[in-house]
Amino acid sequence: MDERVRRDYWRRNLRLMAVLLAVWALVAFGAGIFFADLLNNIEVIGIPLGFWFANQGSILVFLGLIAVYVWRMDKLDKEYGIDEYEEEVHVD
Repeated sequence: MDERVRRDYWRRNLRLMAVLLAVWALVAFGAGIFFADLLNNIEVIGIPLGFWFANQGSILVFLGLIAVYVWRMDKLDKEYGIDEYEEEVHVD
């Protein structure tokens, strides 16, 4: 893989990470802290929504974002012909 292709691969990886981290920050800080009072007016199963996001919702969203990252990186790796399961060469 030449340098230009490597840079393009890394740029796309960084863009994906930036988008996913922005989503996580919006959920973790936005829903759990900044909009907690507004969201606490909504109850789900008797629990204020702002409290739920601060305690469990942001964790579940984070796990979902990890799954999205793995899925998208597998797709990106295939696009660039990167295989992490290459056969090992043993030298005797």
